[in-house]
Amino acid sequence: MAAYLYDRLVTDHEYVQRVRQQRPSVLLPMIAAASARWHDATWWNSPFRKYTPWALADAARVSLTYGNEYRGDGSCTDNDLLSMLAAYAALTDPMVRDKGTYESVSGWLLRVSGEQFTFQESGFSDLARTAALFEQTPPARTPTCLVDGWDEELLGCSLSDYVGVTQLLHVSAQHNVGRFDLAWLDQPQMEKVCSVIPADTIREVTERHFVIDQKTFQAENEARRLSRDPHLRRFEYNPLRGHPFLSGFGPGYLAPSTHLITPKGSPLGLYYLGVSRFGNSFAQELGDLFEQYIGRQLHLLPDATVYPEIIYRDERRSVDWIVVFDDLVLLVEVKSTRPTQQLRLGVLDRTNTALRQLKHARQQVEKTASLIASRHPNFTHVPVDRPVHGLVVTMEPFHTANAPFQREVKQESDVCVTVCSAAELEHLVTVQDTPASQVLLERQADALQATYSLGTALTGKNRGRNTILDAGWNSYPWKRHAEVAEG
Repeated sequence: MAAYLYDRLVTDHEYVQRVRQQRPSVLLPMIAAASARWHDATWWNSPFRKYTPWALADAARVSLTYGNEYRGDGSCTDNDLLSMLAAYAALTDPMVRDKGTYESVSGWLLRVSGEQFTFQESGFSDLARTAALFEQTPPARTPTCLVDGWDEELLGCSLSDYVGVTQLLHVSAQHNVGRFDLAWLDQPQMEKVCSVIPADTIREVTERHFVIDQKTFQAENEARRLSRDPHLRRFEYNPLRGHPFLSGFGPGYLAPSTHLITPKGSPLGLYYLGVSRFGNSFAQELGDLFEQYIGRQLHLLPDATVYPEIIYRDERRSVDWIVVFDDLVLLVEVKSTRPTQQLRLGVLDRTNTALRQLKHARQQVEKTASLIASRHPNFTHVPVDRPVHGLVVTMEPFHTANAPFQREVKQESDVCVTVCSAAELEHLVTVQDTPASQVLLERQADALQATYSLGTALTGKNRGRNTILDAGWNSYPWKRHAEVAEG
């Protein structure tokens, strides 16, 4: 095996110095082209499987942060880039430093899942969920923030057009070695594109929400650092997540990580934009809307009765949804929480807000189960002759939330509680060859599988289309335009 595919651990300092050997103006276009080429899951077929999206994104960040134009002779070969990516794959971790203790292994699992799995979410589901959640889910409470025109105020265009621009930028960059040039909009072949979304809208949205220059990137990268531990640097926030295109690196704009374009149009991308503009009221109302959205998904189950939350003594409330199958009662608590940066760094902080919310959700499930078992007058319509399971549904994945090390509290009852993401629930409700209740019961009966993500239990299952996601996707401008053209 070639020497540049390291057979030893590499320090972060050595890796950074390896990237710094190349001029950003030369290296970044190579990274962008590689990201566009090895898109989605195709990186598995890349040389030595080293062209992972997370490695390419970090190499771009290092070059932007520490690189300069006065190094080397301006040449950079494919082997140079491969050597950087191989060094990244060989980076040491605190788990090695801490001699593989239980705590250090737990932290490593959190870091790796945060580093890698975030690049492997479905673009279709993320974007379809945006319309299904924000535009097609009726709120249970009268909103004060998410009212008519909120998207125009926040985005400078309609939500549909914003997602349409996101799709355009992603496809363009992927087919043009990571580049998108606004000058293309003036070309005759772009007339059909601009007939769907006006060129001025595409220009304004692109420059306002997707583009960053190197100086601003460096300032944001420094401001968002949470740890000075060199072992953790690569797991920290990458400003390319907020602005995936760079200005100042050749014609038009350059996307060093094409994988980070689509998430801008996801509910998570909109969450950060909305909170920065409207404050906590946006987060609160999005949480309320997400709760109703999960209810819509649960109602897709063909063999179940779905009840909304129950108000009992002193205006106290049960879990958000109670789903009754012939062989199972499923208690569903919805949380719009998302993994924090501390969690992605593998810092097992027992006061972490996100973990406290998961702990509270589990306790809410256990309390509701107790009320059902004790035949509280408000819960007599819920049967007591079958197993009771809990499901905590989060907007974004907590990939290791079911592992023993990440459970924040010892369960006080025999109720089995599983944490799953919205995407996993969207898959569960479409399983056709096995009842959803059976999937959950069989998963929980397997002591090992019960500690994995819910998605593992769905592997190999025959799934149909999720009509809610399809309706969201079909509402977007490119889809509508295609249907009109076909008509």
